[in-house]
Amino acid sequence: MSHTQYAQLDAWIDAHFDEQVRFLQALVQVPTDTPPGNNTPHAERTAELLHTFGYLAEKHEVPADEVKAYGLESITNLIVRRKFGDGGKTIALNAHGDVVPPGDEWTHKPYGGEIENGAMYGRATAVSKSDFSTFTFATRALESLGLPLKGGIELHFTYDEEFGGEKGPGWLLSQGLTQPDLMIAAGFSYHVVTAHNGCLQMEVSVNGEMAHAAIPDSGTDALQGAVHILNALHALNADYLHISSKVKGISHPYLNVGQISGGTNTNVLPGKVVFKLDRRMIPEENPVEVEASIRQTIQDAAASFNPPRGGKLLKIDIKRILLAKSMVPLAGNKPLVDAIQKHGEHVFGEPIPAVGTPLYTDVRLYVERGIPGVIYGAGPRTVRESNAKRADEHVQLEDVRRATKVVARTLLDLLN
Repeated sequence: MSHTQYAQLDAWIDAHFDEQVRFLQALVQVPTDTPPGNNTPHAERTAELLHTFGYLAEKHEVPADEVKAYGLESITNLIVRRKFGDGGKTIALNAHGDVVPPGDEWTHKPYGGEIENGAMYGRATAVSKSDFSTFTFATRALESLGLPLKGGIELHFTYDEEFGGEKGPGWLLSQGLTQPDLMIAAGFSYHVVTAHNGCLQMEVSVNGEMAHAAIPDSGTDALQGAVHILNALHALNADYLHISSKVKGISHPYLNVGQISGGTNTNVLPGKVVFKLDRRMIPEENPVEVEASIRQTIQDAAASFNPPRGGKLLKIDIKRILLAKSMVPLAGNKPLVDAIQKHGEHVFGEPIPAVGTPLYTDVRLYVERGIPGVIYGAGPRTVRESNAKRADEHVQLEDVRRATKVVARTLLDLLN
């Protein structure tokens, strides 16, 4: 590849950047709160916008009964296939459109796509509708060169990352709708991610026996029982500090309880309390062993809780609601890593390290099927800087521009 070709890619992206910003704004302005997860309208709008570029987006609707059983309202995943010559690799570029609800404390409209001081504000500006634009315009820039390339590009725009990805990329792969050779997923601009944590989420129901608050000894307080179990679970975090990952960017496992509900009234001893826990697993851990250990901790704590004399013992019900395995590096990802690091350093003017991340993503679903993948796209150095999943989420537009150039140059290297 010549420096002239790289310069031509950069120039095309610069010339069309205002158009790319408008494309991103239009994507941000269609809400995709998950839950409730009614994401088909956004897929339809995305397909319309892509059509204006001459791109046909295949609409792959997940059956309604599957989506409802999954706890969402609608999912339509998109694939755009851009084929070149025979003999090359197919590279998938995946970004997700579903987002967590915006919440409170915003100073900008959550779905306004407002621009201030070089940044665009709105839910999913950073994670990851920004990379709908990055990947689309990198592909368009590559095609503008008119070169006899080999292989192809697939844009995978999916709508299930927040629930684990099984009805997003996982569904496309399981249905045989795609089988790329390599893939890049939405990420941030200042590092290329080659590994990430796994995640186990569980719902625990603690059942005691309701009683009148005036005679509490006549029942078994499920809240006190739940607190006893929660103390045992939180105590595990001290042990996890001594379990270290060898992957740069990933530290140690940890456990969090993010949701608790229960009770019927202030004058009634709670008969049932439900809580949901999130256990992050480093790549070196075995998910089966981790789940068994958590279950044992819960059962042991429940058994050691002493109800009032004559009161019922605690009854525990444990349900797994998510198991996202860790992403581990595959040897075949080296061409992706090398190209992104080379062009990232040139475009951003600083080294782009290859690291792991404590998050979990859809990429694992590709990697589990033997498809080498990395995480790279538009965004700052850390999630906190972008306010992703917080009020006033935003992305610096200059990061979007430069990341688009890096991805376009990487595609040129791999398909030329």
